[in-house]
Amino acid sequence: METVPKVLPKNKYVVSRRVDAFFSDIYHIWIFILRFFKEVFSSPFEFKEVVNQCYHIGLKSLSLVSLTGLVTGIVFTNQSRPSLEVFGASSWLPSLVAIALIRALAPLVTALIVAVAGKVGSNIGAELGSMRVTEQIDAMEVSATNPFKFLVATRVLATTIMVPVLVMYTGLVGMMGSFLNVHQNEETSFPAFFKSAFASITFLDIYASVIKAICFGFTIGIASCYQGYNAQKGTQGVGRAANLAVVLSMYFIFIEEITIVQIFNNIRTLLL
Repeated sequence: METVPKVLPKNKYVVSRRVDAFFSDIYHIWIFILRFFKEVFSSPFEFKEVVNQCYHIGLKSLSLVSLTGLVTGIVFTNQSRPSLEVFGASSWLPSLVAIALIRALAPLVTALIVAVAGKVGSNIGAELGSMRVTEQIDAMEVSATNPFKFLVATRVLATTIMVPVLVMYTGLVGMMGSFLNVHQNEETSFPAFFKSAFASITFLDIYASVIKAICFGFTIGIASCYQGYNAQKGTQGVGRAANLAVVLSMYFIFIEEITIVQIFNNIRTLLL
């Protein structure tokens, strides 16, 4: 009696292919990251290109980061004041704003602004994608130039450097926005505001914010460069690379935010 080979239902076959593609992408991203660390620490070093990319990334995001930081500080202060006034704790407003900005809002908001509104992620994905589909990257390889080092390593390094700088700037602008609001309503002086604001901030909070910013910047650079460097299917692939660069950056930023917050909360609990 002949046995009939089992055939997976169509929906199960599609799910199986998607699962295989997911783990295949994870593997290739891991190889991509390992190659980055190999190239970034080997000579020759592209200092000029790194500085050029830092300038463009910072310039593209500066205006939006400035406006967002200022508005975040003002709005968060306005929204927090009524709740504190109920308990007669309006004097804690500067501390509350400082904790919120430095621990959470400044790193997360800045990373999202850089990746999405600042168009850094989509620009990197589209730029490298267009170079891939027009065979410019292949031409660089033929001409004995290392395109990965020049195009990928420099951009990832630039985002890793510039996002922490922009996070510190966002925190400063946000605190200034909060000060303007507090000064207008309570007539608090500049020294008194910042003395109260940083009374509750510890070095652990600053370390956590810096580590978040570095991870977010690295994630934006890696996700954007990976999608652009491996783009396919002509102009359609360029658009897909730009879109996926933003989506993946946001997805991994949220995962990293949750993970790092949990880690530092556990550390803070152990130290208390």
